[in-house]
Amino acid sequence: MKRIVILITIVLVTAGMLFAEEAILIDFSMLTADIRVPINQMDQGTAPNQNRQTMMDFGQYAGGSMREGDRSLMRTSLAIVNWEVHLSSSSRTIANMERSFTREAASRQWGTVMGVRVHFPIDPAYSKATVRPPFQIPAFEPQATILDDGTITYDEGVNGITRTSRFESQEPGTPAYGIVKNVGTIRSVAVNVYGLNFPHGLNVILIDDQGIERICFMGYLNFDGWRELTWTNPQYITEVRNRDLRLVPLYPFHQPFVRFGGFRLDRDADHIGGDFVTYFKDVKLIFDKAVLDTDRDIEDEDVWNIIFERETARMILDMERFGEMQLLRFLDSQRQAQEPFNPLHREFGFTPTPTEDN
Repeated sequence: MKRIVILITIVLVTAGMLFAEEAILIDFSMLTADIRVPINQMDQGTAPNQNRQTMMDFGQYAGGSMREGDRSLMRTSLAIVNWEVHLSSSSRTIANMERSFTREAASRQWGTVMGVRVHFPIDPAYSKATVRPPFQIPAFEPQATILDDGTITYDEGVNGITRTSRFESQEPGTPAYGIVKNVGTIRSVAVNVYGLNFPHGLNVILIDDQGIERICFMGYLNFDGWRELTWTNPQYITEVRNRDLRLVPLYPFHQPFVRFGGFRLDRDADHIGGDFVTYFKDVKLIFDKAVLDTDRDIEDEDVWNIIFERETARMILDMERFGEMQLLRFLDSQRQAQEPFNPLHREFGFTPTPTEDN
């Protein structure tokens, strides 16, 4: 009888290890612009330009000479219009960069999705474009209350910080904002993408808790309409007896996570150049849990605060890196001419006159 109980226990544990979690790493329909945040002192616009849930403030990393009024303008978010398209160095001409950007797009099937336009070189040469968020998505950003003007007030939690990040899934089964924690081995990655019969390749970029980028090749976009492309991990071992099993200490080791790093679009030298358009709905993960959810007798973190101290230091480092880059971009934007620019003037090589409508 005792042997039967042991065997049943082993089977249940094995079944639990083989049960994979599914999570939506990012859903672009949740990144629509829903609040208006001024971008400079002269901004009088009313149309929404930032996403409330993902607002970040980098004014605290500005130098001491920065005026307080300018500090309040140093905010940004993961709103779709803020995402960036980086071309490979050989393709980075002024014309190509100006014609490569992201926009909100209305889909009858999904609502709002992210539209991407890339202007590849016309010449027969290999080129790639990377679609990245405006900042590296923070894994330990505490919960906060964001007002309509973008002002961020951090919520109080245990030990002064909430246990979950603003960029995690806020409730079980809901999409995340680019961060999924407690990720062990990834079994597969799926992306809902809209094809327009272009033969270009699509890759999903994932970043682990060690900062290492993983490039997952999803397939080619030579189809018409929506399709779910899937990458299956070729190194995933289904049979538990073939795995390298070992015991690892639990507390105070942090739970590993996966961060969304963006998309990479590859255009082969033999394929058509020029303008390319596609749309993205979401990215999903199927993975094994790194740590099983158990009912602990003692809440270790409430006693020792080790993870809190470690992750707070990590969060500050992430914010400093993010803030420095955003500060440079803000200062550069303030130096730009404020007059409206007509790209036709550059396209056809003439200078605007005072009588023209700019």
